[in-house]
Amino acid sequence: MPHKLTNTTDLTRDAVDANAVAWKLEEVPRGLDSNVIRLPAGGSIGEHVGGEVDVLVHVIAGSGRIGSGDIDMPVTAGDLLWLPRQSHRSITAGDDGLDYLTVHTHREPTLTIGMP
Repeated sequence: MPHKLTNTTDLTRDAVDANAVAWKLEEVPRGLDSNVIRLPAGGSIGEHVGGEVDVLVHVIAGSGRIGSGDIDMPVTAGDLLWLPRQSHRSITAGDDGLDYLTVHTHREPTLTIGMP
């Protein structure tokens, strides 16, 4: 049965002063993971290598840049992007901040052995 999860218009930019997850898919069981990420003006997610899944990114509001290696691509509200698995990426918000939705295959948490 379909579920109405949220309305992205309702996720306002009020009082955003740090990188934040504004919403995430928590229903179980599920085959997808999804988040709405909000970056304030000039906020960023530093360069990293994506995991074992492809990621679909939909820019909901604002503008910014997505970097990947030698590519630095401007993005704005309405843009839909595909980030291939294992790709290098960084995300930087413009002067008006950046809100975006990510969707990818659900990954079960993995067990790790921590060092004391």
